[in-house]
Amino acid sequence: MKRRKNIGPTNPRLVKLINILNKSKSPLWKDVAWRLSLQRRRAEVNISKIDKYASEGEVILVPGKVLGNGEITKKVTVVAFNYSESAKKKLLDAGCEVLTIDEYFEKNPEGKNVRLMG
Repeated sequence: MKRRKNIGPTNPRLVKLINILNKSKSPLWKDVAWRLSLQRRRAEVNISKIDKYASEGEVILVPGKVLGNGEITKKVTVVAFNYSESAKKKLLDAGCEVLTIDEYFEKNPEGKNVRLMG
């Protein structure tokens, strides 16, 4: 039986995002691109972990998916590739700002003042 080579992600949205981030001069965005390109090893972070480690008003970047386990009590900006429905609802109900990585990359191409989680 032949082993399949790790060919990388096949999701067109993900491939496009990785290519855009790799062209950036910021080390943060290059690191996020590398983390997103890992096959089957993307981060999954529950909002309880975000609440535990984030400070009020901070920007949290998750190079993967945010899941809805737990509660959030702080108003933070959460940036991720994807969100579960329950996580997005809980974050919005708590007054948090919810963005995708490509939306936030346009706002902050230098990658300053961001906490990477996951």
